[in-house]
Amino acid sequence: MGEFELIRRYFQPLAENHGSEAVVLGVGDDCAVQRIPEGRDLVFSIDTMVEGIHFPQEYCPDYLGWRALAAATSDLAAMGAAPVCFTLALTLPEANEQWLTGFARGLSSASESFGLVLAGGDTTRGPLVLSMQVHGTVRRGEALRRSGARAGDLVLVSGTLGDAGAALDFLEEPRPSDDMAFVLGRYHQPRPRLDLGASMVGLASSCIDISDGLIADLGHVLKASGVGATVDVSKLPLSAALCSIKGIEAARYGLSSGDDYELCLTIPPERWKVAPEALKQQLTIIGAVEQNPGLRLRGGPDAVGNNAAGFDHFGGGS
Repeated sequence: MGEFELIRRYFQPLAENHGSEAVVLGVGDDCAVQRIPEGRDLVFSIDTMVEGIHFPQEYCPDYLGWRALAAATSDLAAMGAAPVCFTLALTLPEANEQWLTGFARGLSSASESFGLVLAGGDTTRGPLVLSMQVHGTVRRGEALRRSGARAGDLVLVSGTLGDAGAALDFLEEPRPSDDMAFVLGRYHQPRPRLDLGASMVGLASSCIDISDGLIADLGHVLKASGVGATVDVSKLPLSAALCSIKGIEAARYGLSSGDDYELCLTIPPERWKVAPEALKQQLTIIGAVEQNPGLRLRGGPDAVGNNAAGFDHFGGGS
């Protein structure tokens, strides 16, 4: 199967089945054309996944299609952006029809769920690598950033943390228990917090998605903002499944594991006080921003120790 037949058969339907007035011209030309509404800013991000590094060898293609787009889309959520479209650069060892069918199926399900339309891309031969670029828009000048945290702000996170990291131990489990199945679901099909991110525009002072682990990602916010923070480890939202599987080590997973794609954000107390109750129910206060630089942990079990750290592509410090 040639490149153009591959695109026509597996990826053209993803562009044709989802309409978007913002995408003026999509798959099939030299470039896509996106129209930006008046009063909106374009927000875009690119995410690359490499087989054997970001996902296991011979990973289920359905899951990969979902995970790859979810990981990229989570960056839009962290900026408070409304999703519009995405492009895909796909490097394949071979044009395996069974693999392509599964991958396109997972990607289609994710794109429908997240409200994104495929606008273009490229395919080539080589080791399995995927690059997703996602586009969204946000009200002009109101994109959430990492650099807005101030001393006195509350530190909050969405959902539960550490589940996807725990799932890595069970990817080959033929008969997972209910607890294993729960964390595996968090790993295979993460759900970017698009609605929550959009709701935080004008409310949060800073925001980041938790892709490399809470310690690493909150550290990026603190560095960009020129502040520090104290996190109460006993306040981390941990799922019952994670606690059952990992016991006293669950907190370490909550601090350092990536791939949950939850949001970590800071909010001034006066804004949090008047926030809608429905919004508060999606978030957990885990600490506070302080003037003194650095991230300090308190209230955690001895198992956390000083070894909790986030993921780093090149093995250096976060």
